[in-house]
Amino acid sequence: MTGIILFTDFGPYGPYVGQMESVLRQTAPNVPVINLLSNAPAADPRLSSYLLAALRQSFPVNSIFLTVVDPGVGGERKAVVLQADGQTFVGPDNGLLNTVAVHAQNTQWSQIIWRSKHCSMSFHGRDIFAPIAAKLAINQADELLLPFGRNDLYDWPQDLAEVIYFDHYGNAMTGLRYSEAFFRKTLTVNGIQIKQADTFSAVDEQQAFWYKNSSGLVEIAVNKGHAEQQLALKLGMQIGFSSIC
Repeated sequence: MTGIILFTDFGPYGPYVGQMESVLRQTAPNVPVINLLSNAPAADPRLSSYLLAALRQSFPVNSIFLTVVDPGVGGERKAVVLQADGQTFVGPDNGLLNTVAVHAQNTQWSQIIWRSKHCSMSFHGRDIFAPIAAKLAINQADELLLPFGRNDLYDWPQDLAEVIYFDHYGNAMTGLRYSEAFFRKTLTVNGIQIKQADTFSAVDEQQAFWYKNSSGLVEIAVNKGHAEQQLALKLGMQIGFSSIC
């Protein structure tokens, strides 16, 4: 069965995720809902787009991603649906879906032309994106969408050599997909040189290292430590590979 996957920057507290889930369950009560991530980089669709593109790989075709990282809510940006290699993404056209699009072999964009009678200016996640995701899941959205073409993503980077996310342990994911070209090279971030290791147990406690994470991204960690704090890392901080280990 098709599932609806939530990807937002709403944070772990507050009513927003619950309000969207309520809409989904009222419209598509038999469709599973998975809250994949509620702490995407806040108000940063560019960084979030690389995280979304990596995490989507864990889900099958026919999955519907309800994505909300939307600092321009109520503004001129479009509300859109992206079909990408058999998966569907609903969200704002502010860059959040661009990395998925440039990684995909087959894409189709549509603008959401439907609006509810009581659509707020500040919560399109609940009032536009969630209803459309639910209607897509039960095959009732065709007349609510207007397909359009685009050719403005030719310069959108396939990968991003920046820190894009910190997990609960303080590990720093980057927007750079691992390549054999990086093998045994030294990663430089915040002026600190860090060597590669395959596993946490391969380095001493409190030692920093980088590795290929489970989503295929270059990630920075400290064994039994907190890379974000100990290396003074910040979102958007650039990384590079400078020398052979």
